[in-house]
Amino acid sequence: MKTEKQKMLSGELYYSADLELAKERQAAKKLLFEFNNANPEDLERRVQILRQLLKVKGKVHIESPFYCDYGYNITLGDNFYANHGCIILDVNKVIIGDNVMFAPYVQIYSATHPTDPQVRVSGLELGKPITIGDNVWIGGGAIICPGVTIGDNTTIGAGSVVVKDIPANVVAAGNPCKIIRKL
Repeated sequence: MKTEKQKMLSGELYYSADLELAKERQAAKKLLFEFNNANPEDLERRVQILRQLLKVKGKVHIESPFYCDYGYNITLGDNFYANHGCIILDVNKVIIGDNVMFAPYVQIYSATHPTDPQVRVSGLELGKPITIGDNVWIGGGAIICPGVTIGDNTTIGAGSVVVKDIPANVVAAGNPCKIIRKL
């Protein structure tokens, strides 16, 4: 029988109120509190906290405040930058490539809920993985929805709501986000 965590990570319905998951979210909140309240001049300590919380493959800079659910489901490539107010709901894998930049208030949501109201009120939820390729820029206030892949070298315009995959080498924007031009 699978644990709730195993169900969560495999994209199945699971109970987020599970004790193991609640403890892991609490541990992430403690690290996030420490990060968000760290002296902005103590860059070494801030990066150290991020490396405890996230899977970081290289250079990373995240402005405060930053929020996530667990942290361990987030993989950041080299040379990652996120401006103020970034939120990553990581109930499933969130994989971000190299040389990616987020403008302020970018929101990444791997978490979702059943559309069937009877299932939804039972407390079950689920998550879908998100992948963001290399050399991607995501504009301010953009929302990346569950299950989305964004290809390499792509720009997502400010305020976009990305509900479907966006290919490599394009500029896309809007709600819902659509390709504006190819690069």
